[in-house]
Amino acid sequence: MLSSDQKAELAMAIVATAEVLGQLMSAKAAEMIAEDLAEHPAELIGNALRACRRELTGKLTLAAILQRVHGADGRPEPNEAWAIAMQSMDEAETVLMTPEIQKAAAAAAPIYQAGDKVGARMAFISAYERFTFAARQTAQPLEWQLSLGHDEVSRTRAIQEARVLGRLPAPAATLLLAHHNLEPAGAGGRAIAGLLTGDTVQAPAAIRGRLAAIRSGLESLSRERAQERRAAGMDMTDEQRTTLRERGEARSAQLLEGLLTAQAQADQLLAGEITEITERAIRSAQEVPNA
Repeated sequence: MLSSDQKAELAMAIVATAEVLGQLMSAKAAEMIAEDLAEHPAELIGNALRACRRELTGKLTLAAILQRVHGADGRPEPNEAWAIAMQSMDEAETVLMTPEIQKAAAAAAPIYQAGDKVGARMAFISAYERFTFAARQTAQPLEWQLSLGHDEVSRTRAIQEARVLGRLPAPAATLLLAHHNLEPAGAGGRAIAGLLTGDTVQAPAAIRGRLAAIRSGLESLSRERAQERRAAGMDMTDEQRTTLRERGEARSAQLLEGLLTAQAQADQLLAGEITEITERAIRSAQEVPNA
């Protein structure tokens, strides 16, 4: 929203632009036009007035200025928007799109899924123009949103293309790539995935040893828990019961420490699998017989 001083400067610029076009405009009329334009960014308005001075052959009007403001707001033209929408209908694809494209695509999706691509395109363009017009009338700024697909290669490509096109600032693109784990995972991350999923993957010795120790620890913990449950039903001194409990607690703590180390090495690539193992270890730790 323009300040009062900016509106006054804009009104003078409007009067000057009208004069360049051979038109006399009253200060009051210019102030009214400036008020109607005040919701738009100053840079867009300035560029629109410059375009009017170069392109118009008739009178300067609010409609002419708004037409150029809207044309420079960065929103894709309907045909480009349709191409983006079609890409988003593939669940594997990651697509960067505006809220107007997203809403229009949702309106056209049932027709597209029924196999009528021509009808879907017509429905999309009609809805997109309606949503875009409403957004521009309320001076909503352009917004690009990332719609994630499940294909990681597509994610990387979409984010990098958006950076090249200026739809995402370079720092934001870098953060998105890191947040979605789209940088090369490296041998360690792939190895952890292979070891836990059963795929044949050549793992670094340190990670292979760590996960093997965790597996072995879980098996030992399970066996010893069974022994402790049997022993709990036998006649034991308080000292023997305390020793059993302390041994179990120490073993659980050691196992959990190993799990946390493995989780850090995985760099969250396998958060789901590691979490499942951790929960199993915690459940086992909670089964220590009461003294």
